[in-house]
Amino acid sequence: MNRCLPPHFTARTVSGIAALVLGALSAPATALAQDVPPGLGIVRNFPDASLRGTLVVQSTVEAQLNGQPIRMAPGMRLFSPQNSLVFLHTVIGQRFRVNYVLEASTGMLLSAWILTEGEARQPRKGSDTVERNFRAESDTAPARR
Repeated sequence: MNRCLPPHFTARTVSGIAALVLGALSAPATALAQDVPPGLGIVRNFPDASLRGTLVVQSTVEAQLNGQPIRMAPGMRLFSPQNSLVFLHTVIGQRFRVNYVLEASTGMLLSAWILTEGEARQPRKGSDTVERNFRAESDTAPARR
């Protein structure tokens, strides 16, 4: 096995190739390292079953959702406004406006997305609104004075 460079390679050629390779590797890394401002260029599509609420992470397994205690599913995922995963232990005690999905069979919190200002302004069904499938007589009657 020949471990020497061929005669047409010089130290200058090798250093030039190394500079090109390092330049190519460092360019994408700087582009990825830049923070994406919240809500710019990212359009997130939330599941139809997702609801709106306020989430406070109390530990890695427990949280408060709209002021009520809730357990988090073992595979619970919390997404940042840039849609990257957030480690739960890093946000203990913080309050977030979120869209969330509950696990159907256990009722545990399965996924939550921390909302940007623009996403929070969009209407979404949640426990902070009153929704019902009936109408009372008082809803249509004019107010008495």
